[in-house]
Amino acid sequence: MFRPEAQRISHMRTGFELIEVIYHATVRQLRGSHSNAVVALVMNVLQAVLVLVLFVVMFDLLGMRRLALRGDFILYVMSGVFMFLTHVKALGAVAAADSPASAMMMHAPMNPIIAVVSAALAALYKQTFAAGVILFVYHAVMQPITIFDPIGTMGMFILSWASGAAIGLIFYAAKPWQPDLVGILSTIYQRANMIASGKMFVANQASAWLRSKFDWNPLYHTIDQARGDIFLNYQPRYTNIEYPIWAVMVCLMIGLMGQFFTRKYASASWGKRR
Repeated sequence: MFRPEAQRISHMRTGFELIEVIYHATVRQLRGSHSNAVVALVMNVLQAVLVLVLFVVMFDLLGMRRLALRGDFILYVMSGVFMFLTHVKALGAVAAADSPASAMMMHAPMNPIIAVVSAALAALYKQTFAAGVILFVYHAVMQPITIFDPIGTMGMFILSWASGAAIGLIFYAAKPWQPDLVGILSTIYQRANMIASGKMFVANQASAWLRSKFDWNPLYHTIDQARGDIFLNYQPRYTNIEYPIWAVMVCLMIGLMGQFFTRKYASASWGKRR
């Protein structure tokens, strides 16, 4: 008689509440790197500029400018750098998201899925903002640029982000079991993609032996496909869009299964002995 009855909430209302929580968690992720959100975004842009300058200088010193595509050389370098940064930043953000045993999970609306989604969206926002600012400044100050297929280019940008987030989810699921080892493996993967992404050469001009060393990497396919969308005179012959999509789906399923398994056993006491 006096037992309180639980209020029935519609699925639509639950969905909007979930979106609201994801939004606030994403904002928290954006402000997490610095007390001032604007300064955090500016620092992210400067980091992208430094990586871009590093690769331009590297191409010049190694005499690799002749291997680039016909067209704007800086835009060619940007096509690889932006995809690479989006991939590794999404991977790092998801892998470092709040674990099931963290203090944030003590709040009722919060759960690991929200933590992962918000971390991935924050990384996407930062890299999209950085790429947009750099492209605009280069177009307005240096020289005008033309992108043959902007929609296709943006699609490859999103696919690079999605593949990084999906692989990061696997690291996220394994991290509570061996935090130090998983952290090392995540760092090694991110550093290895400096070379393994294949952004320093054109796939159509590479030998079959060299291509075989990079075919496993979804980022290698998205970078090459993006260059086909950016440059009018380049048509990718040895990469495709289907492989990164399937890689995202497979990694996402493995990561979700691992995360659901880990959530059953994860405990705050695991880290007390460390």
